[in-house]
Amino acid sequence: MLILALNCGSSSVKYNLFDWAGKQTLAKGVVERVMIGESFITQSVPGREDYRLEKDCPDHTTAIQLIIRTLTEAPSAVLDNIDAISAVGHRVVHGGEKFTRSVRIDEEVLAAIRSVQHLAPLHNPPNIAGIEAVQNILPQVVNIAIFDTAFHQTMPRHAYIYALPYAWYEQYGVRRYGFHGTSHLYVSKRAAALLGKHARDCNLITMHIGNGVSHCAIRNGISIDTSMGLTPLEGAVMGTRCGDIDPAIPHFMMKMADLSPDEMDRLLNKKSGVLGITGRYTDRRDIIQAAESGDERCQLSLEIECYRLRKYIGAYLAAVGPLDAIVFTAGVGEHSWLIRQMALQHLEHLGIHFDKQRNRDLASGLEAAISSPDSPIKVFVIPTNEELVFIEDVAAILDGSYADHMDFAYSFAHPDYKPR
Repeated sequence: MLILALNCGSSSVKYNLFDWAGKQTLAKGVVERVMIGESFITQSVPGREDYRLEKDCPDHTTAIQLIIRTLTEAPSAVLDNIDAISAVGHRVVHGGEKFTRSVRIDEEVLAAIRSVQHLAPLHNPPNIAGIEAVQNILPQVVNIAIFDTAFHQTMPRHAYIYALPYAWYEQYGVRRYGFHGTSHLYVSKRAAALLGKHARDCNLITMHIGNGVSHCAIRNGISIDTSMGLTPLEGAVMGTRCGDIDPAIPHFMMKMADLSPDEMDRLLNKKSGVLGITGRYTDRRDIIQAAESGDERCQLSLEIECYRLRKYIGAYLAAVGPLDAIVFTAGVGEHSWLIRQMALQHLEHLGIHFDKQRNRDLASGLEAAISSPDSPIKVFVIPTNEELVFIEDVAAILDGSYADHMDFAYSFAHPDYKPR
């Protein structure tokens, strides 16, 4: 059985063709600059040189047609016939309150996804465009939706309701939803396996730190709180997003600088975070290099970001209760020993003892403990694998074995699982 995983963004389409029987990726790639001109596709196949082709893609349908041609036509082909694909798994960023797990897409499901697209106007429309494109181009395949928000639907009301007029929640759906759910699911199951426990016996803080950043408080294997909110703007300091700020600031600056609501939204989402602080960089590697060369604003950026990470650890330790482990994941969380070190310093009084040398020496791509052997709370670095969650959800829905994540036997939750 071959499964195609699609992640349709506003200007890109990422894909992964997976052989379920052989448990291996056959090809993965991305179409860049969709709808904005000078589009191109790049594809990686094990054992081959990477393939690249420039091809204008004015919409997502054209981009998906290009992916299919790349998968089936020489010189980039890995399939003889596109009919070999059994199902397509689609990342859907926002499922609102309607979806608590992955589902087979039918007209009712698609209508429900459309009904909440106002909650994620930058994300759900391209997700929907991708679904509709596959339905038109490959009408024979099964389409499955995997939701970023689903994992967090276990949050209690006191964690997801804002102190705002309650009618806003009732009429407009204003509440905390959370994102990066597939990442938090994957690393929480891996952490449980590394601890030698079932997920339901684990209390964790999982920290997904990339360009986007979100943290999750997990008690007995389920999400009880998360840092992103109605949108991905709330929470930690991110690459270009501000995270938590005084909510009066946008109105104040709109008056002071004569900014429109759309301009303010763009500034908070695209021009803030570490980019706003440094004035130049979103890549933490660039920030660290400049900080080491004496750039004071890059030094400040690191201090601000890591201070906020540390505050979230303290807050979520209070929310979760007795803690088994903290997990760092995603691009920055997996690869930046310095940011991990700065975030974890001065937490010994909370039972968090990390090994500085082990943290610094950890090779990229490996999952391992960076805490001291005697640390009451373990600290893990676990590379995330959201695509594997996609694939296993799709395969299980097809064969009828899918269930709630606390009851479903994911392969990566098994103690003998070895990440590739």
